[in-house]
Amino acid sequence: NVILHVVWQDDISLNLSFSTLVLHDKVPKLLLSRYDDLMNTESFIPCEKSIHLINELTWQNWKERVLVERLQAKTEVILNYLQQNNNHWEETLWWLLAKNFGIKVNSTTFEKIAQSVSINILAKHKEQIHQTEALLFGQAGLLEGDFKEDYPKLLQREYRFLQKKYQLPKVEASLIFLRMRPSNFPTVRLAQLAMLVHESLHLFSKIKESKDVKTIKQLLDITANDYWHYHYTLDEPSAFKKKKLGGQMIDNILINTVVPILFAFGHYHSEEAFKEKALLWLEQVKAEKNIITKGFKFLQIENKTAFDSQALIQLKNEYCNKKRCLDCSVGNKLIRTG
Repeated sequence: NVILHVVWQDDISLNLSFSTLVLHDKVPKLLLSRYDDLMNTESFIPCEKSIHLINELTWQNWKERVLVERLQAKTEVILNYLQQNNNHWEETLWWLLAKNFGIKVNSTTFEKIAQSVSINILAKHKEQIHQTEALLFGQAGLLEGDFKEDYPKLLQREYRFLQKKYQLPKVEASLIFLRMRPSNFPTVRLAQLAMLVHESLHLFSKIKESKDVKTIKQLLDITANDYWHYHYTLDEPSAFKKKKLGGQMIDNILINTVVPILFAFGHYHSEEAFKEKALLWLEQVKAEKNIITKGFKFLQIENKTAFDSQALIQLKNEYCNKKRCLDCSVGNKLIRTG
């Protein structure tokens, strides 16, 4: 069934009954030289010395493509969640939100906590903030031992009752506090998450129906209950400070939870309007600032909105770091045209 043998160099005599195509003399040496330069560089990105030669149209089209790739990868995670919870979008949003509130270091534990307490159970107790906190703090393993203050004792009593009532499974994971700013302590994030549950109703439906990011930001503008004004952890008083969800964290939730689930919903139901709205919302959120975006900023690459920063993160992690220049529109064009 073989009709052609393709090689780089024809250095072995095989006595084949069909033709051999030798590529060595058919690829311009200049292209090979440019490719070698990209592969052998140790710089932030392989093409950092020549990326400024790329025209705006090529760059914008490629940014949108890698951004969509990033959202498609997140969509796969969301579709997997849906398989686990019988296509329950509100439940899926709950899992994603909890994971997001855990930030990177506690994200897995927060996700397990959310999966151990369904949104339906939380809905039954959302009117009583102490019961919502009891469920979350108890499943996080934070209500064990003896407490001196009345509020932790109350949470402990409520949790023991609710845990037996719903036969809640134990979460096999522990929370990390080490080397964290107090405002990011998992206790503070759990208290804020409990308040979001307390104040919101059918949150996913509201996200679908919202016409702009401003409305979602208002929904996420929450402050943990009064006890936490004077605490960062249970039973340990501290100076007064309201534990309000900051603007940076709200943007983080928009970028990593709200936009992905909106995009995934559009993908699942083949409704392009939701996917387009997700991309549009990223343009209405501030750009992220991290080591990757700082590297691109040094190269004078624009990073004005979350649309830009998410595209740059995907480009760096999935193409530049892996030196997939031949799969990248920017690298491909630079190799061909210099």
